[in-house]
Amino acid sequence: MSGKGRGTSLLWKIGIGFVLGIVFGFVVGPMVPDSPVLKDWVMPALNVVGKIFITLLKMLIVPLVFASLVAGSASVGDPKKLGRIGVKTLVLYLLTTAVAIGIGLALGNVIQPGVGMNIEGAAATAKEAKPLADVILDIFPSNPLDAMVKANMLQIIVFSLFFGVACIFAGERGRRVSDFFGSVAEVMYAMTHMVMALAPYGVFALIATTAAKYGLAILAPFAKVIGAVYLGCLLHAAVVYSGLISGYCRRSPLWFFKGVREASITAFVTRSSSGTLPVTIANVRDNLGVSEGVSSFVLPLGATINMDGTALYQGVCALFVAQAFGIPLDLGAQFGIVVTATLASIGTAGVPGGGLIMLTLVLTSVGLPIEGIGLVAGIDAVLDAARTSLNVTGDTAVCAVVAASEGETLAG
Repeated sequence: MSGKGRGTSLLWKIGIGFVLGIVFGFVVGPMVPDSPVLKDWVMPALNVVGKIFITLLKMLIVPLVFASLVAGSASVGDPKKLGRIGVKTLVLYLLTTAVAIGIGLALGNVIQPGVGMNIEGAAATAKEAKPLADVILDIFPSNPLDAMVKANMLQIIVFSLFFGVACIFAGERGRRVSDFFGSVAEVMYAMTHMVMALAPYGVFALIATTAAKYGLAILAPFAKVIGAVYLGCLLHAAVVYSGLISGYCRRSPLWFFKGVREASITAFVTRSSSGTLPVTIANVRDNLGVSEGVSSFVLPLGATINMDGTALYQGVCALFVAQAFGIPLDLGAQFGIVVTATLASIGTAGVPGGGLIMLTLVLTSVGLPIEGIGLVAGIDAVLDAARTSLNVTGDTAVCAVVAASEGETLAG
């Protein structure tokens, strides 16, 4: 999941399914050609199970993204009343998220974790390269219903955001509409939970068939993915957050990281931004000296929409999947990943399995094989701790910057 909600036990179940699938695939792989039972029954059955899981994930994407984004953007409140704090907070959250996914893409290009896997039979190919101007223009839908039918995720996201903000300006009637989509989003979250309950079996089937076909060669890239995500999280904290604290708060980064270490460690252990929120608020108020007025607005909003760690993970994993299937991604496609993941971060927080759904969305937006989800899901438990810790640390950094920009005197 995204690290924004619960589901630790599910993550470990997925991890167990991943390990068992690896072991099963390595053991039976050499026997498949000579065993009619394995070749004609067991492996085809596993293939069907894996494809059913992938299909169910596809089923969720459009209604989940549309409903959650409408409800999420409408819940911000009257834009006129948000004032300076609201604008600063939203801009900083979106900018740090965009930078995070940029770091993820950079590391994916440098480390190239998927190179060497050479997985064949991709269900999709990368979209044909477009000029950057066309990529930007294609973000805006001329027919939102057509965008939904074709699962054009960028257009769906933009329309959803416009729709949600329009609900705010429509007053009481608009609130009733946004409440309805809030209920739809809750239903979709429940459906996501149902589908994710099947994830251990789907991941087992997907990775077992892959391991049986490709053998030990698939192991090294997973270590590269984990290393790239953890390195990216450290770089983002050391460069982006330290820069914000030094530049805007006029404080030492060590002061900041020491002040929020309890929240960062709690997030790492629990993998829950929402569950960590009481610790986060206490650290920011007691150790950083941020006022209740700023922290009570900025931090809950951050636990909802700020997903720097998850966005960074999207960048690494998208390139990992592309490289594993031998599909090149040009700069236009990678720019599309930045835009998609940044905008999608507003509506996917708090969903059980949200990180996996968000990655599905990103892969779909650039035409990458959604089967790549099976490669990533098994190591999600390991990645989730780092990205959740970065999510929470980012919330506190933005909170401190907003407080300083409002003239508050920070502690220390």
